[in-house]
Amino acid sequence: MNKIAITTGDPNGIGAEITIKALNKLDLSDVVLISDSKILDFYGKLNKNFEIIEIPYNADIEPGKISAQAGEFSFLSVKKACEIGAKAIVTAPVAKNSLYLAGHKFNGQTEILQKYLAHDNQQAEMLFVAGNFRVLLLTRHVALKDVKITYDMVVEKVLNLHKFFVDKLKIQSPKFALCAFNPHAGEDGILGGEETEILIPAAETLRKKGINITNPLPADTLFVKALDYDCVIANYHDQGLIPIKTVAGNRTVNMTIGLDIIRTSPPHGTAFDIAGKNIADETGMIEAIKAVL
Repeated sequence: MNKIAITTGDPNGIGAEITIKALNKLDLSDVVLISDSKILDFYGKLNKNFEIIEIPYNADIEPGKISAQAGEFSFLSVKKACEIGAKAIVTAPVAKNSLYLAGHKFNGQTEILQKYLAHDNQQAEMLFVAGNFRVLLLTRHVALKDVKITYDMVVEKVLNLHKFFVDKLKIQSPKFALCAFNPHAGEDGILGGEETEILIPAAETLRKKGINITNPLPADTLFVKALDYDCVIANYHDQGLIPIKTVAGNRTVNMTIGLDIIRTSPPHGTAFDIAGKNIADETGMIEAIKAVL
């Protein structure tokens, strides 16, 4: 299928609203929506008759409500997007607590995509993009107390990132900056050993493989110079996302790489507090769609 598949996310969040608003501003034809017509009609009106793959939603639409029915719909929508052979996937936000209520123990849509799209040991990676400001996360939705990095993880994920830059972005010699794990890059082990025991050895191995990557640099100053590099590699969620979202806000795109199909999404969640009020900002959805055109 030579179309972009777009899911509308949690039926009780802002996903359908921002999808409708975004498509009404963009002049597109090669789009297939994965949703339920009832949900689309509830949140607005499309200016074009796009193809719709219906995922039946038999529950009431209740903006702001967390429910197992909404979680099941969200899960089935992403699963269907993986099955139809689209040229790219754009996903509106889902609620992890609704997914869990439905029995789907995924910490995000990235993990669903990996389950249904990965083959031959492929690994989905989470890359955030705002123009030339790019951040790769080594770990994703993990409680801070449980964040753990390994030498093998760093080497594998950076090699995957390099392949994406060469194959997809056509940047032959990308420059990568590696965030330190600890404050002040560990101060030679005084503030933590992850730098000396894991990150520096991994960086040395990667350079031997021809990858242009720094040794771990203190993250509090590295991001000031983020645009000197093609990508900054962060160890955990907030280390990478606070800087890029502070700078770019809703223009940031969450991009899943490492699989055969690129997936993008807005950088925000379901915004249950404003769902159904027709005040959601569609900027993130527009940028997510534009990123795969």
